[in-house]
Amino acid sequence: MNLLSAILLGVIEGVTEFLPVSSTGHLTITEKLLGLPVDDPGVTAFTAIIQLGAIVAVVLYFWRDILTLVTAWARGLRDREARDQDYRLAWFVLAGSVPIGIIGFLARDIVSGPLRNLWVVVGALLVWSAVMWAAERAATLRKSERNLSLADTVVIGLVQCLALVPGVSRSGATISAGLFRGLDRVAAARFSFLLSIPALVAAGGYEAATSAGDLSATVGWAATLVATAVSFVVAYAAIAWLLGLVARRPITIFIPYRIGLAAVVAVLLGAGVISAT
Repeated sequence: MNLLSAILLGVIEGVTEFLPVSSTGHLTITEKLLGLPVDDPGVTAFTAIIQLGAIVAVVLYFWRDILTLVTAWARGLRDREARDQDYRLAWFVLAGSVPIGIIGFLARDIVSGPLRNLWVVVGALLVWSAVMWAAERAATLRKSERNLSLADTVVIGLVQCLALVPGVSRSGATISAGLFRGLDRVAAARFSFLLSIPALVAAGGYEAATSAGDLSATVGWAATLVATAVSFVVAYAAIAWLLGLVARRPITIFIPYRIGLAAVVAVLLGAGVISAT
């Protein structure tokens, strides 16, 4: 992979990781347009690893919140009397991350194989657009982050697993689940960001550890590191923008874009301009 392609893919990852439009879907489409074999182990590893740049952006953006949660969690483990809302929230983040860790590991061959198909991306973009619309229709927006329950966490964590399907969107899945559970949009988005840290660190770390050889033979580490650095810079700006946006607007504003993208990709596939795999 040349550095120009790496920069382009880094920008796409940074822009789309935390927007409800599916970063993996966008990367799969772009990689295919660039002529890359999207089901190749090295390309799959590249797609997962550059997400670490976006995760570093989340950690830096929310470092005060993360420090508060980690401190409260450690203090609560030592002293029952010190177990406050932050202690509970720290456990909720950990508990909500368990489902995708288990399912992601067990389904890793399916995720990196059959699901890396552009028809899957098209279908997921359309189907989850309907779910996002339904989530906004059902939203009561009555609960803040402090009102999260274990049941909310379990539901959101389980729904996050659906984001393993390219085109669904991890943030779109978790924010929608939060809205269905009565969370306000900012609380749903913030919890989505916090849940992304364990999930994406685990995915990127696993691919870096197990697919280093495949990555070196296809994409190359230089291009991967460049794309990761670019995704960090762009994602940091995207986080601030999305938090400001969801405070004022429903996530349904992204639906026309998702449907339009699905239509364009379907036309390209139907015309034989690009292949599905």
